[in-house]
Amino acid sequence: MIKVEDLQQYGKEHLESVVASATTVQNGVQAIAVAYGDYAKKSFEDTKSFVEKLSGVKSLDKALEVQTEYMKSAYEAFVAESQKIAGLYTDLAKQTFKPLESMVAKFTPAAAA
Repeated sequence: MIKVEDLQQYGKEHLESVVASATTVQNGVQAIAVAYGDYAKKSFEDTKSFVEKLSGVKSLDKALEVQTEYMKSAYEAFVAESQKIAGLYTDLAKQTFKPLESMVAKFTPAAAA
């Protein structure tokens, strides 16, 4: 037989899990937004530096060299930042569902029996 106290305890645990999960989501989304902002700022500064270098070039060979250098560094930065941001998304997903794991674990043995 189910007791009222058990239902109240379950409701309290459920609410605490939801609040913990929401807090985790908020912090994770904020970290992802900061990472995107930092990457955008760095990308803008790198592009500005590239344009300044390119405007001072006197020959076609040097212009191609500067452009190649910029494209290589831009690609490497993009790949590195993409991996970093993907890691943040993965951590967010793991941390979001972590508080709910204990609740699922409580009902898993009952479902298997």
